[in-house]
Amino acid sequence: MIANEVLAKFKEIYGEDGDIRVYFAPGRVNLIGEHTDYNGGHVFPCALTIGTYMAARKRNDRKLRFYSMNFEDLGVVESSLDAFTPDPDGLWINYPMGVMWAFEGRGMKLEQGLDIALFGNIPNGSGLSSSASLEVLTGLMLKDTFGFKDLSMIDLALIGQYSENNFNGCNCGIMDQFASAMGKKDHAIFLDTATLSFEYAPVILDGAKIVVTNSMVKHSLVTSAYNDRRNESAQALKDLQTVVDIKTLGDLTEEEFEAHKDAIKDEIARKRGKHAVYENQRTIKAVKALKDNDLATFGKLMNASHVSLRDDYETSCPEVDVLVDEAWKISGVIGSRITGGGFGGCTVSIVKDEAVEEFKEKLTAAYQEKVGKTPEFYVVSIGDGPSRKMC
Repeated sequence: MIANEVLAKFKEIYGEDGDIRVYFAPGRVNLIGEHTDYNGGHVFPCALTIGTYMAARKRNDRKLRFYSMNFEDLGVVESSLDAFTPDPDGLWINYPMGVMWAFEGRGMKLEQGLDIALFGNIPNGSGLSSSASLEVLTGLMLKDTFGFKDLSMIDLALIGQYSENNFNGCNCGIMDQFASAMGKKDHAIFLDTATLSFEYAPVILDGAKIVVTNSMVKHSLVTSAYNDRRNESAQALKDLQTVVDIKTLGDLTEEEFEAHKDAIKDEIARKRGKHAVYENQRTIKAVKALKDNDLATFGKLMNASHVSLRDDYETSCPEVDVLVDEAWKISGVIGSRITGGGFGGCTVSIVKDEAVEEFKEKLTAAYQEKVGKTPEFYVVSIGDGPSRKMC
């Protein structure tokens, strides 16, 4: 069990004394609804059974010590509760440090430092929200360790988003942290990001599997064009608000967008706005299709989502497009699209059971031939949200 391995590594590095606690928070995959979460639209993510594990123990001083089993060459990285500044080298400790900074900013003072050991089995840079997982995980650990009992799981999601926006400099929406914090086994979360109202929708894929394919092209949202896309969408909204009374792009139907799109003067901003509006409506239709047990329609909407992300939002990349194009050629693939922030990362596909091996073989061969890389595949299960592990 991974939790026991993390605990053993913690004791090896820091010693066995004291109240050592172990926690887990999941990664996520978004089935449909991409780049809608900061545009007031709907998303449809689910938590995974892979994620991040943390062992932690309070100290008697204000020192912070971090160790990651994923980056063992870094050794123990030290900081302090009196030194909340992002590491300029972009080290992973910026994510838990950001959450601690956000706790302090909300008046939840951390009077003692911490020893922390960490392991994640989410592939780094894959777009399956290792950063949000770590943020929610840190929030859960702080809540439990320091007794902040009034914090809800939604509070932890919001704190994680706030820290990523304001400490790490990535202007992300709420979806990733919300999916990690609020995950439910065998269910996806139909979330209205404008209001945070949500419902759990059972994901019943009789005779099919969710397969995540890693392009092995790492994405980095802070240094990518992610923030540019958000600014371009904001410009589209601002222009539309001169002719129609809306608060977010998610307030519009496709027909309403088409009627007013000429108000968006910049062609690129117009494309970004189109994606936000159409993707939101696709997500609403996709959830209805899933409830109606209409997987074929769900798959077609996934495919249309990828085309929009490729052409209108331009967050795909040539390598990911190869994976999706090749997936579409296989008869047992119900739907396939890029997932996550984009600019690399993973695709998510719904594949009939009997076609999973063919899917892996054909995509591997085509990807090696056209890209020169070997993709990785994860047949994923939908899991619960964060928890403390009893080791």
